[in-house]
Amino acid sequence: MKKEKPKFSIIVPVYNTEKYLERCLDSIKEQTISDYEVIVVNDGSTDNSKDIIKKYPYKVINQKNQGLSMARNNGVKEARGEYIIFLDSDDYLEKNLLKKINAVLDNKPDLVRYQIKETYDDKESVSYLEKAFKGLRGEEAFKIITTYHFVENAWAYAIKREYYLKEKFSFKKDTYHEDFGLIPLVIIKAKIVNSIDYCGYCYYQREGSIMNNRDYTKTKKKVRDFYNHYLYLKKEIEKTSLDKAYFMSFISNSLILKITELKGKDYKEMLRKIKKDKVFSYILTNSLGRKIKKIILKFSPKLYHGGI
Repeated sequence: MKKEKPKFSIIVPVYNTEKYLERCLDSIKEQTISDYEVIVVNDGSTDNSKDIIKKYPYKVINQKNQGLSMARNNGVKEARGEYIIFLDSDDYLEKNLLKKINAVLDNKPDLVRYQIKETYDDKESVSYLEKAFKGLRGEEAFKIITTYHFVENAWAYAIKREYYLKEKFSFKKDTYHEDFGLIPLVIIKAKIVNSIDYCGYCYYQREGSIMNNRDYTKTKKKVRDFYNHYLYLKKEIEKTSLDKAYFMSFISNSLILKITELKGKDYKEMLRKIKKDKVFSYILTNSLGRKIKKIILKFSPKLYHGGI
């Protein structure tokens, strides 16, 4: 007899995170409901991660190192659950997260957002708490979510697998900021979005992680990738009949902020490029504050964002 599909598929990409991996995988095992499957994607780890994974009764995909995007994409291919959850292997879950998500699935949402806690080795954790909502269309939910701290992080959402596959969503291979290149579309295209006020995802801040790396060569690639994600998002939103103004303002503001990480001629060249692309024209000016912001941004993004 064929086993009924689980409620959740938790996809855990792993690359050389032996120090944190048991905490991550234990946090799944400690969930207060058991209606889930776990797909661990070992992305060519060269440390002891592979041996640690063997201790757990989870489905494992062993692949050559292809990066986070392909690890997630390959995990999705194997998923059978109604909802997909992405869990980075140096992060972990609070024990009631699946239970809390499961309690708000009665309206069959395409997306459920939950709250995030930043955790550290040397100081107290910081929780980012938001007001819950239920049954909003993606456009309306997007306007609310983008006022908060975390927006495009894939691990902040449970995504209906049927919706994900129908829209042919996937993460772009060999890029940084792959979440920015996809999740804004996942949010705005959703028909029904719920958000719970349970702080259930623990985002661990560690030195040497992808997002904390201070190598300037990588910084330049991150900005280039971010720019290419921007172009992709712009192209994809133009294919829809959705309200584009707020979406375009958000991704344009995000790109303008991102280029301030560049230095000297790199910054000037990218600034010229985005001016040529008329990125500034998409910034909303429907309030006095936004009008002033746009004037300052056009004059100097670094001045507005405190970079000089």
